[in-house]
Amino acid sequence: MCVCQTMEVGKYGKNASRAGERGVLLEPFIHQVGGHSSMMRYDDHTVCKPLISREQRFYESLPPEMKEFTPEYKGVVSVCFEGDSDGYINLVAYPYVESEALEQDDVPERDQPRRKHSRRSLHRSSSVGEHKEERLGLAGDNPESIQETKSPKVEVHIHSDVPFQMLDGNSGLSSEKISYNPWSLRCHKQQLSRMRSESKDRKLYKFLLLENVVHHFRFPCVLDLKMGTRQHGDDASEEKAARQMKKCEQSTSATLGVRVCGMQVYQLDTGHYLCRNKYYGRGLSIEGFRNALYQYLHNGLELRKDLFEPILAKLRSLKAVLERQASYRFYSSSLLIIYDGKDNRAGMFMERRAEMRLKRVDTSLPESLQDDTSTEPSPSALPKVDVRMIDFAHSTFKGFRDDPTVHDGPDVGYVFGLESLINIMEQMREENQ
Repeated sequence: MCVCQTMEVGKYGKNASRAGERGVLLEPFIHQVGGHSSMMRYDDHTVCKPLISREQRFYESLPPEMKEFTPEYKGVVSVCFEGDSDGYINLVAYPYVESEALEQDDVPERDQPRRKHSRRSLHRSSSVGEHKEERLGLAGDNPESIQETKSPKVEVHIHSDVPFQMLDGNSGLSSEKISYNPWSLRCHKQQLSRMRSESKDRKLYKFLLLENVVHHFRFPCVLDLKMGTRQHGDDASEEKAARQMKKCEQSTSATLGVRVCGMQVYQLDTGHYLCRNKYYGRGLSIEGFRNALYQYLHNGLELRKDLFEPILAKLRSLKAVLERQASYRFYSSSLLIIYDGKDNRAGMFMERRAEMRLKRVDTSLPESLQDDTSTEPSPSALPKVDVRMIDFAHSTFKGFRDDPTVHDGPDVGYVFGLESLINIMEQMREENQ
């Protein structure tokens, strides 16, 4: 295992065994709302994730018209554990050197070794406070443990200034407010444990570099949707295929072709993100899915009706693109919908509410002004939204890596999910005009 004695924590790692090369210290990506492998922050515009060869090759062979709807692929880095002088273990990325990197090409993501965690330990790993001296990482000498300890000497600036609150199964707020999306903490802890258990003989790992698709947004509201009526890849074992089919049958994947896999939505009234995870999404009925979508579009003060048209336009464009992709299948892929929870539109709304309070108090104003409650923005004030497809470890198309199974026509399960999403949003728009 690589061990360093000094580290400029927060930006670079320095490993004497690599001839003075300066690596980038990876930090947990605080806005990860779904998935199971940890997304890491590389820099403001870039995230990285453990490399799966199929996904890398898929990004490299994307049709040009799909690139608008996927993160930009930026290459590969080598990642290793490095220890600092206080005994903490960090993940540090270096330029990829093919002869050194651990080959993961034939190891399916879900088949990589995992540590089992009790409910208690998972709860503890999601309870990091907001203090900046509090630290994520593995203690240096115990490969079986995942610990959080405080160190006055070392700081890692990976906290959000906005607290996150997880909604529990009864739709009540948890009392705990933390500085990460709780799901990102869970994934990060499990990823470190997985890699640490493999690190005795394997020093370097390959990670994909991808565009950070939320970097344009100050307060990113993110909805992660698992798309399609089928989730298992063509190479899945019978046991795994049966497991995935059962999940689909018991969720809105079967009835709508889409299910909630995670979300965070900024609340203007409290200044917090509210979060949901994939277990919440699996248990939703069709009506429950509609309510979840409504909650995602609600900022705590009002339904963001201005988001309907820009989101619908993106979804319709994506549907048209995918209908032209004959033989493509996007099994287990997700779709991210993103908007800013505190953009100019939200500021206009708050100002409008203040104006209306003054008008109601001032009885000298004409009655027509006192009754004016319009909060609709002008067309030029329509908010920025984004829609991106992610997670292609089980995707395929004709001629891809000599896959033996070749499919005909577009991915009807994925398209069905988009149609359901479009129909529900159109109905919601009509009901809330």
